[in-house]
Amino acid sequence: MQYLLLIYEAEEIWAGRSDAGKREVMQGHQALNERLRADGVHYNGQPLMPTATAVSVRVRDGRRQVTDGPFAETKEQLAGFYLVDVATLDEALDYAALIPNAGTGVIEVRPVADHSGHLDG
Repeated sequence: MQYLLLIYEAEEIWAGRSDAGKREVMQGHQALNERLRADGVHYNGQPLMPTATAVSVRVRDGRRQVTDGPFAETKEQLAGFYLVDVATLDEALDYAALIPNAGTGVIEVRPVADHSGHLDG
């Protein structure tokens, strides 16, 4: 089963970290990547650019509307993600707890729906 581990953290936290603090977080992500590989877990993950670079798209009455910024104002912003393929939710939660940003933000764990068998050719 695939689980999306969504990393939410206030952008001000990252911006306020010293260079050493940023390196520490990145080393934590590298350690998690090594752990996932060692455990034989298929995964992918990437950080996201700041919300100032985001745009949102809506279609209303057949017309595309593009606005600056993320969809919703929140205290924490989506900072990145991991997509892991593990057997159980408990395993996904264990890996989510290893994401270094869990100490200052929140990690949302969500199963990925598999609709591949429901699509017509």
